[in-house]
Amino acid sequence: MAIESACIPLPSEIIMPLAGWMLVKDHGLGIPWLFVAAFVGAVGNLGGSLLAYYIGARGGRPLVNRYGRFVLMSPHDLDIAERWFTKYGTWAIFFSRVLPVVRTFISLPAGLARMNVWRFSLYTFAGSLPWSLGLAWAGYILGEHWERIRNWMRPADVPILIVVAVLIGWYVYRHVKRYRQKPEASKPEA
Repeated sequence: MAIESACIPLPSEIIMPLAGWMLVKDHGLGIPWLFVAAFVGAVGNLGGSLLAYYIGARGGRPLVNRYGRFVLMSPHDLDIAERWFTKYGTWAIFFSRVLPVVRTFISLPAGLARMNVWRFSLYTFAGSLPWSLGLAWAGYILGEHWERIRNWMRPADVPILIVVAVLIGWYVYRHVKRYRQKPEASKPEA
């Protein structure tokens, strides 16, 4: 779970159902142990998320200042991200923990935006716990057929990837448009 939250796409839909089946049900442990598995999964999510957060917080702004122009990112964009995370970040962090793809990478921009780390940690853990519990429970119920969970969730990946692609396209379009307008604004009037 820590690996997934550290921006390495190892789906939790594989890890937690397997834990629910092999670590709980297969060993004859009862349902209360699913809560233990969920707690450990959420702690793992928090650990990986904090690693990604601090990478964004420590290295993000200097990297953007130095190399941001190559990926159409400016200090101005970081300022906008900081304001956005100040206003909506807590709920974005909480709800992103149940969204495929998004949950893997949300910690990095939160760190870049320097979101309050205590609030980030609280909402990361709070959003990860029910997700981990639900997946562990599904693995417990499905037993040796736990891998079906990933097949059931795979259809949600495509719409989320489409939304992410559209947002990236909009971002690139907006930055290219702004870049093209800059030289015209700086020309002296004749």
